[in-house]
Amino acid sequence: MTQRFDAIIIGTGQSGPPLAARLSGAGMKVAIIERGRFGGTCVNTGCIPTKTLVASAYAARLAQRAAEYGVVIGGPVSVDMQQVKARKDEIAGRSARGVEQWMRGLEHCTVIQGHARFESPHAVRVGMGGTSVLLEADSLYINAGGRALVPPMPGLDQVPYLTNSTMMDVDTLPEHLIVVGGSYVGLEFGQMYRRFGSRVTIVEKGPRLIAREDEDVSQAVREILEAEGIDVQLGANCLSTRRNGANVVVGLDCTGGAREVSGSHLLLAVGRVPNTDDLGLDKAGVETDARGYIKVDEQLRTNVPGIWAIGDCNGRGAFTHTSYNDFEIVAANLLDDDPRKVSDRIQAYAMYIDPPLARVGMSFTEAKQSGRKLLVGTRPMTRVGRAVEKGESQGFMRVIVDAQTHEILGAMILGVTGDEVVHSLLDVMYAKAPYTTISRAMHIHPTVSELVPTLLQEMRPVE
Repeated sequence: MTQRFDAIIIGTGQSGPPLAARLSGAGMKVAIIERGRFGGTCVNTGCIPTKTLVASAYAARLAQRAAEYGVVIGGPVSVDMQQVKARKDEIAGRSARGVEQWMRGLEHCTVIQGHARFESPHAVRVGMGGTSVLLEADSLYINAGGRALVPPMPGLDQVPYLTNSTMMDVDTLPEHLIVVGGSYVGLEFGQMYRRFGSRVTIVEKGPRLIAREDEDVSQAVREILEAEGIDVQLGANCLSTRRNGANVVVGLDCTGGAREVSGSHLLLAVGRVPNTDDLGLDKAGVETDARGYIKVDEQLRTNVPGIWAIGDCNGRGAFTHTSYNDFEIVAANLLDDDPRKVSDRIQAYAMYIDPPLARVGMSFTEAKQSGRKLLVGTRPMTRVGRAVEKGESQGFMRVIVDAQTHEILGAMILGVTGDEVVHSLLDVMYAKAPYTTISRAMHIHPTVSELVPTLLQEMRPVE
């Protein structure tokens, strides 16, 4: 029997549930489908569990440095990985249960657990074990998310490996963790496990870490990681794997006398792919790009009328905040007579190594390539009193300004609480106000934020 709804939402990531709530609140009959755990990547294998692990790693590092603060710990610092995992599981589990209870409590929403596949542009069949049900609606929203990319690496089918998802099941301390991938996920896991007590090697095929960032930022991050004892191997342009007893060996190049590294565990952190390959999109006529991301317009509509793609599966962002913003855009257009669009938002993200790296707008390289006349201000965290007092003075901050309009083009803060501080700059960017709006502001002392006005008072032309 076919069940009829006003709207069908596939997936319970960061944009599907709030959209279900808005549509239900507007009196629409909604079906929301989930094949796995409620909450998507962020709740189960991304932001919440990983930042919980980062917090445990920070505590371990602080304990290891206790003597620097005049604090005496009677004996060596050890980490109980089972307790670390239990804390992570409790916090992430609570969030997942919260999403499920929220959905099941909505007045006009039906929760269906199973795998959804399109049979036509306005019909999906949901498989539930040995049975299935056909659902129809005029409006369908795809919030299918993504998963870790497993690269075509020779020998990979012969060795055990981990991804960011399966890493969530680890409750022991790897003797030597090899991380393939020198970007955000790889660096976060690499640093946290080094702080837990593992030997860590980070392998990156490119000439530097986090290649999308400015070169001096990449170098500063590398120095932070190496100072903690992490081995960074760059230029690994011909990767392979093999077993050697209980260990995994990763070959780094294909030349004579090739470099290789042997470790107890292998973590793949080389990017993500969208969960669009098993949705039957061809039967709906929904177009994807070469990487499988669903093509959408400025208001997140696909090429098929009545079908939207929101969250990571549309390729317009890969963060919890971009996914939630997708929901806001769709809801504003559908329910609020507010013509919001994707291009309204300013790029913003953070990498949660310690200290964190926060980025908004353009990088320095991108700004220079734009051909604008620029002003730039840079300040090392060693000249930020709060950072020095905390004993966490690694990194630096930088702001880039259009010399003619005085609008802030971009900012980068690599330093303690930088992920929070950067929002004062982001808000001014959204207001399209000149940087002088905050250059004369009086901020509270002692904070990291108080140095933002000081930095903006010291802007210099870029030659």
